[in-house]
Amino acid sequence: MTAWSSFSGDEVAALTQGASFFTEPGERDCPACGQRRLRAYFTAPENAKRPTLVSYVWCGSCDKFVGTRARHPDGLIFSDPLATLTTAERRDLERSLTGFLAHLDALWDAGALPQTFTA
Repeated sequence: MTAWSSFSGDEVAALTQGASFFTEPGERDCPACGQRRLRAYFTAPENAKRPTLVSYVWCGSCDKFVGTRARHPDGLIFSDPLATLTTAERRDLERSLTGFLAHLDALWDAGALPQTFTA
C-alpha cells in the first residue's frame, strides 16, 4: 500500500500558480518531484449545507496529495465518473484515502479522468 504524504506549504502554493484545472484539466508537473503525474479530481458533496467543492490533487509518482474544501463557483458544471455510485458505495470508497486515490489514479489511467468543466 502507498504511504501518502502531504505537499509542503510551498508546494501547495506552487499548485495555485498557472492555469486552473477547470480551464486546463490535464496532468501537470508535480512541484515536489517534477514528474508529469500531478492529477486532480473535484466533487460537490450532495449533503453539504451550502454549495461546496471538494478537490483532491495528488501526484502518482511521489505519492503526495492535498485535499481542500471551497465554495462551489456559481455555474460550474463538471463531469464526475463517480456519480453513478450509490451513497454507500461512495462512502465505502472514501473510507480509505489510499484506496480512494488509487481508484482515482486508475480512472485516469483508464481515461475516465480528467473531468470536463463548463461554466
